[in-house]
Amino acid sequence: MRGGGLLVAGTTSDAGKSVVTAGICRWLVRRGIKVAPFKGQNMSLNSFVTREGAEIGRAQAMQAQAARVEPSALMNPVLLKPGSDRSSQVVLMGKPVGEMSARGYHGGRQQTLFEPVMACLEELRGTYDAVICEGAGSPAEINLRRTDIVNMGIARAARLPVVVVGDIDRGGVFAQFFGTTALLAPEDQELVAGYLVNKFRGDVTLLEPGLDMLHGLTGRPTLGVLPYAHGLGIDEEDGLRVSLRGTVRESVVAPPVGADVLRVAVCAVPLMSNFTDVDALAAEPGVVVRFVDRPEELVDADLVVVPGTRGTVKALAWLRERGLADALARRAAEGRPVLGICGGFQALAERIEDDVESRAGVVDGLGLLPVRVRFGVEKTLARPVGEALGERVEGYEIHHGVATVEGGEPFLDGCRVGAVWGTHWHGSLESDGFRRAFLREVAAASGRRFVPAPDTSFGALREEQLDRLGDLIEEHADTDALLRLIEEGVPAGLPFVPPGAP
Repeated sequence: MRGGGLLVAGTTSDAGKSVVTAGICRWLVRRGIKVAPFKGQNMSLNSFVTREGAEIGRAQAMQAQAARVEPSALMNPVLLKPGSDRSSQVVLMGKPVGEMSARGYHGGRQQTLFEPVMACLEELRGTYDAVICEGAGSPAEINLRRTDIVNMGIARAARLPVVVVGDIDRGGVFAQFFGTTALLAPEDQELVAGYLVNKFRGDVTLLEPGLDMLHGLTGRPTLGVLPYAHGLGIDEEDGLRVSLRGTVRESVVAPPVGADVLRVAVCAVPLMSNFTDVDALAAEPGVVVRFVDRPEELVDADLVVVPGTRGTVKALAWLRERGLADALARRAAEGRPVLGICGGFQALAERIEDDVESRAGVVDGLGLLPVRVRFGVEKTLARPVGEALGERVEGYEIHHGVATVEGGEPFLDGCRVGAVWGTHWHGSLESDGFRRAFLREVAAASGRRFVPAPDTSFGALREEQLDRLGDLIEEHADTDALLRLIEEGVPAGLPFVPPGAP
């Protein structure tokens, strides 16, 4: 088999396309099939830097790991990074090419990107046995179909069979499957080969009559019912959807090794990016992570993280308006730990000169670190390796702001003053030895009898989660039918479901 493929579409955003795509990739690679993920266009503030220095969505990097291949810009040729409700930075083949309004993008620019997107897909199909493509949003967004380069647009151009995923936990999944199909043009409908129910709780036999009726109405089978699975802390696409009152993940971890737990509060700044940085903390036994937006929620925190953001100046204003800036200053004065990452590091600086991201000019930072930041047009995209707290550290950098450190102790190309740390490095906490050393420092500064578990491997935990996704597909999907679609393409004779696209 060479060049087989499948498009995983969804009835809605967050229906489960990313995890189903990853699960199919892991299931296939365990069968000895050389597979790659692909998403023509992704809108996300969670991104990753490949080894060649290209910026892609973290979901595609996670899917590449599921497929046991190195992430590449080919897997996500277009990345949109929102800067406001109406505009985004356009990243093409891993490099930023400018800011654009939603109207401008869908009004013409998107169509010009169709050719490079298809070229990337074809290159992957020429290299791998199978390419599992992920759609975006819903394929039935009829207002955007004309310029689509991620759903039915590429499915039709590449003659890819389409499987539609629906989240039954939200309710209304039968209407979603039927309505999604019925709103597609006949040429698009003939590619929709079946459905996958995601996040089902309960007795599947109670669902089967509805699945039979759906088959009768649409002429398409349901290719699997995936159960609701707790603890799948897989990289999400958009930090904007994080619940401020929830924990980072539902993962069940081991009890604390020491007598105390550590409480970590993450400031839920606007345009939060790469909130996955704290996943490694949440995976530690005895570490409790939550997102916060009020100063009183910092009172009992042993560590406060100011995470990355696509809008440093906007985040600064938010921190001040909410009273969080004053709370952070009090923590610093009291020697209580604060960690700033990327945009959060910039917010802790003394001064910011920004004529690029916000165009606000010179803005006072929080003044907790002796750093000055100047935004440049060129974006830094790097995969640094270094040492901190006596441990080897790997990370990745994605930022326009250039930091000039004017004091403090060196810390991952940033600095440390007392219990306040700042760095541009994302992903540093995934380095197990460094994470344990850092948590020991936090515990000492907080007076907590917390002891890091000696054997927690974040990489191994992620592999276990990816294997669980592969298991979900292998055990609960019609894998014979999926393999036929990937190998043989679109089945003939799929019926039209009226009314079709307007």
